[in-house]
Amino acid sequence: MSTTDGQSSPDTGTPRATPAVAPGPSQPFSKPRSRFAWLASRRRKVLLGLGALLLAFAVYEYVTLPDAGPLAKDNPKTTALIERRAEEAREAGRKVRRRQHWVGLQSISRHAVAAVLVSEDAGFYGHEGVETAQVRKALEEAWEKGRLGRGASTITQQLAKNLWLSTDRSLFRKAKELVLAHRLEETLTKKRILTLYLNVAEWGQGVYGIEAGAREHFSVSASELTVAQGAILAAMLPAPRKRSPSSGSRALWRRAHWVGDQLGSVGRITATEAEQARADIDRLLGRGKPAAGDAGGDDDVDER
Repeated sequence: MSTTDGQSSPDTGTPRATPAVAPGPSQPFSKPRSRFAWLASRRRKVLLGLGALLLAFAVYEYVTLPDAGPLAKDNPKTTALIERRAEEAREAGRKVRRRQHWVGLQSISRHAVAAVLVSEDAGFYGHEGVETAQVRKALEEAWEKGRLGRGASTITQQLAKNLWLSTDRSLFRKAKELVLAHRLEETLTKKRILTLYLNVAEWGQGVYGIEAGAREHFSVSASELTVAQGAILAAMLPAPRKRSPSSGSRALWRRAHWVGDQLGSVGRITATEAEQARADIDRLLGRGKPAAGDAGGDDDVDER
């Protein structure tokens, strides 16, 4: 006697037939599962392929980035920034202007050097080209705002950008800047990096280097710069084409006072020198005493 419950018949001992059961939620078809596995496998292959391409591109970029070796002894004949400014002048129908006079670090006023360090990179002698905390902060702000801001770059990073990179604010350019800053620090001494920076930094329309900046704005050589003049030049660096001493810039006036006060706070100048610098800054810029704690202004825009 045969039944259909899948058990043996007591009369014959033969297995009973088991009816077909329709697949339910707990018994999925094998075909969709196979398709899912295929899609997952394909996705992994695509991601691996993209990763390999990005790695290859990164290696290519690293290998093809400029070599800092020649800068150990030779001064660059031009920079990416100088060429960019020349191109902008030609596009605007203006005459290309370039004022630049190379000098050694020993030929620059120690007050001016200290002012630049205080203003741009107080930890210059302690880092290896990059301030990790500042980079992380800049990237977090870029993520929140959807764009990469300016500033938060060490002197070494600024030098790398001035020498070799564009003025855009892309993450790709920032990545190159970080790599090149590390390359500069590996290849050159701190003294050489600072010397190069002070000779290629922008200090006005068509003005490059602190010697040209000193002559342009104060009619003195870099070795003759006073505390106040050095503070003013250092305060120009974030926006050198907008913050000339003759521009009436509030941001320049306030930043110059801040730099002077910082020089006194860290012991680079005496209290008497700091007081004299405040008076000289007001005289040179034709303004009165700035508001306490205010280092900004209506033209406080970082052009770097």
